[in-house]
Amino acid sequence: MTGQFKPARGRLNGAGPVAVVDIGSNSVRLVVYERKARTPTMLFNEKLLAGLGRGVAATGRLAEESVNMALGELVRFKALIEHTGCKEIYIVATAAARDAENGADFVREVEAFLEAPVRILDGSEEAYYSALGVIAGFWQPRGIVGDMGGGSLELVEIADKKPGKGFTFPLGGLRLSEEADGKIANARRITEAALEGYDWPNLAPGERTFYAVGGTWRSLGRLHLMQNDYPLHVMHNYEISAEEAIEFCRKIAVPNLEGIDMSVVVSKQRRPLVPIGAVVLEQVLTSMKAERLVFSATGVREGLLHEKLSPEMQAEDPVIDAARELCVLRARSPDHAEELIDWTDRLFRELEIEETANETRLRHAACLLADIGWRAHPDYRGEQSLNIISNASFVGLDHASRAYLAAAVFYRHQGLREGALSSVIRQLFTDRLRIRAKVLGAILRVASLLSASMAGLLPKVGISRTETGLALELGPELQNLDGERLRKRIGQLAKVIDTDVQLKIS
Repeated sequence: MTGQFKPARGRLNGAGPVAVVDIGSNSVRLVVYERKARTPTMLFNEKLLAGLGRGVAATGRLAEESVNMALGELVRFKALIEHTGCKEIYIVATAAARDAENGADFVREVEAFLEAPVRILDGSEEAYYSALGVIAGFWQPRGIVGDMGGGSLELVEIADKKPGKGFTFPLGGLRLSEEADGKIANARRITEAALEGYDWPNLAPGERTFYAVGGTWRSLGRLHLMQNDYPLHVMHNYEISAEEAIEFCRKIAVPNLEGIDMSVVVSKQRRPLVPIGAVVLEQVLTSMKAERLVFSATGVREGLLHEKLSPEMQAEDPVIDAARELCVLRARSPDHAEELIDWTDRLFRELEIEETANETRLRHAACLLADIGWRAHPDYRGEQSLNIISNASFVGLDHASRAYLAAAVFYRHQGLREGALSSVIRQLFTDRLRIRAKVLGAILRVASLLSASMAGLLPKVGISRTETGLALELGPELQNLDGERLRKRIGQLAKVIDTDVQLKIS
């Protein structure tokens, strides 16, 4: 059976969905991505906690029950892969399959059933692809990536968009829990001994970031997020100071999270492993003298796909790529959005507004997202855009930057009143980005009224300096666009930037 998935207009160039089957020590997962892209979008994502690594340290073998559970799930996965019309399938297996005596036999069964080769990753390869996944999912990351699975922990330094040498340790959640007999004190002793000989990279101040990959650590992060009533429920790029994270890890290192506030947000199957993950995380953060902990939703699977891209696609900005895709899907005129980028470039130059490289890329992304809410009722376009951007599966930006994008587009639709913006977004702002979001929102409001959010007009609008500020020039071809409402919005822009802005008709 073949599904009827149809790509959006003009962006896939005939490419089709891609499937990744990830056979880990704790979970067996299928992810179907829309296509190979700089920011791959998930069409479907399902996992089964089969626990293949359970008992391997003690018996040396994959348990028959876990094998049968995993193979049974692959029946469903195969049907879904066929139904979604995947053009390519990649299958990887990690610690449990490579360490167990009967791992090779299990892999052969998987290959025969799915009719595709299984790549068994060794520890250094698993570290490499985890690091590559973080490189794909963050903007110029520097620090150490740690991927904690059910059977092993991988550590690797990343810098200059390249993974360093990876190291693997027998500190996966299932394995460590079994070796420690479920006792926290034993797990701490084993962890300290395993990491004792590791030569931690000598990271400069400001670069001592630890990127946490893996379901156990994401569950730990979600527990922290919920306990602290954090306003945005997006785990990717959720950041905690290392000092706070270490204290939190010590607090929740309780068997099965008994008595821990909000522990219900962690699935029952994960609860025995989260305290073990906390022990390992505490030791890692302490040993590397970390400054901050950042949680990553991207890892081995995204690293595998990133490797398949051309060097040109790998070099693309993930935020711009994702914003451009949303623009194609939702905006009235994607060409107009591209014109907004050029037009705001000109305005910022004339106004001599200084920007960091990160602020420039965020402004460009906001231009691409400026019109994605236009199909909603006019009263709710700002709110809908804000909700989409706040919760979109973007990578490559931190939460303050996400708030900036959401706020700039909200202001573009709803006006510049501070109180109208949700408290959720206001909590995430830095002061600098808050001001810039309002400036850009005011500019986008002028542009939308000038052009009706359609392409072809903005490039004809002149921009020049005057003795007192700035002039927007409408030549003979555009002079009929003059009007009271337009002048009012230009007045709002002048007030926001505290600069005289005139409309000149020639």
